[in-house]
Amino acid sequence: MSREIHVRFCGGVRGRFPRATRLRQGKLVAAEAYELIHAERANFPIKLMCRVLEVSRSGYYASLTRVPSNRAKDNELLNQQITEIFDQSRGTYGSPRVTEELEAQGFTVDRKRVARQMAKLGLSADLKPKFRNADSEPTNPAAPNVLERRFDIDEPDRVWVSDITYVWTIAGWVYLAVVIDLFSRRVVGWSSADHMRADLVLDALSAALGSREPSQQGLLFHSDQGSQYKATRVRETLDDAGITCSMSRRGNCWDNAVAEAFFASLKREHVYRKIFLTHEDAMTSIAEWIEVFYNGQRRHSTIGYCSPVEYERNFYAANAVSQAA
Repeated sequence: MSREIHVRFCGGVRGRFPRATRLRQGKLVAAEAYELIHAERANFPIKLMCRVLEVSRSGYYASLTRVPSNRAKDNELLNQQITEIFDQSRGTYGSPRVTEELEAQGFTVDRKRVARQMAKLGLSADLKPKFRNADSEPTNPAAPNVLERRFDIDEPDRVWVSDITYVWTIAGWVYLAVVIDLFSRRVVGWSSADHMRADLVLDALSAALGSREPSQQGLLFHSDQGSQYKATRVRETLDDAGITCSMSRRGNCWDNAVAEAFFASLKREHVYRKIFLTHEDAMTSIAEWIEVFYNGQRRHSTIGYCSPVEYERNFYAANAVSQAA
């Protein structure tokens, strides 16, 4: 039983008997109501459940001795096959692919019927993330594009670029924000969450500021025009740190090509090769990829096939020799 129905039944025990339309978005047919009552008979009084679901007790007891129809038997077998196919697809098949697989197994079934049964079973293969900001907050106008695609930087911590992406897990979508130093292509800060609010960006920025010192020549922070980056709190944080804000032109991903390329590498080389059960599994694995492999080992063509850490180490060593001379 869903938590919502469970709570409403409990409310009914206290004397508040909600109408059945408040228990569900659509009208339960009698057979479905009887099935629910039978499943929950050990948890709630049958009289109460019949009243809440607006069915008669006599009808419920009669259903216990009723012989299932051929259609009901067919649906039970079909549901078992649909569930098995959906699980084997790792939750990625919608009704068209499930129907094709059923037909390959010798079943003759209409796609619309498969879609109805999948809906009743709560099986959905909608892999598109829902970009929702649960808490709206004040935003500022977009900042000008100060960077203007000048991606070759000759000093650490002069220009940071940032962006947000999403990663699918069995438990739902998890969102990742990164801050990258253009000089070495090193990820200097990142954060993850189950939302895309401004806090996601602020946490990544805080991580970067906690581990790096902006150049004495000044620091530029470049991003797209996402609402998270235009949030007043983000702009105030940048202002307080003496960081100049820069934003891509609307709808132009090439203005933030380095961040886009990083996410492409992350997904191609790591994310798409794995199945993550939970948010924690995903971020533990991604954190290891970023900190150990990408920053510390992965050779980057733009910086002479060095890793970001090695490239920075070489820079500071050369500076030390120059200053000593």
